[in-house]
Amino acid sequence: MNNVKALRLARAWSQEQLAEMAALSVRTVQRIENGDQPSLETLSALAAVFGVSVTALSGQCEAGEEGLDQRIHAARERLAAEGGFWRALVSAMVVCVVLFFLNRSLSPQSYWSLWVAAIWGGLIAVKGLRIFVFARLINQWQEQRLQRLLRK
Repeated sequence: MNNVKALRLARAWSQEQLAEMAALSVRTVQRIENGDQPSLETLSALAAVFGVSVTALSGQCEAGEEGLDQRIHAARERLAAEGGFWRALVSAMVVCVVLFFLNRSLSPQSYWSLWVAAIWGGLIAVKGLRIFVFARLINQWQEQRLQRLLRK
């Protein structure tokens, strides 16, 4: 990880300054500069501070494989999608419970709130299937489609 030390010295930063900007401990910066292998999360934080890609910072060239930056970006997108799913699920549950109690108190002979819950639940189930079950298939299809479009 001499890249980290070279980039730090080129900017005339101390190890303490780099550690503070990257939200790391000084000891972590020292270990990396002495050759210890950092985690992807640590590499990502350092790359953001230096304004370079993770691949450039780590000095790794993966022939024929997806680059580190692309893998990190894909993982962040996946986490964002999963977080969006869980937020939507909790929101739907809260709203449906409130609507159910409103329905029962205002018009107990009608069950309109169950229709809302069923439709909303179906939509969230489809979203969950896309994120947790069919994500790999959807990504493969999108990549193949993109390649076909770029060939034209």
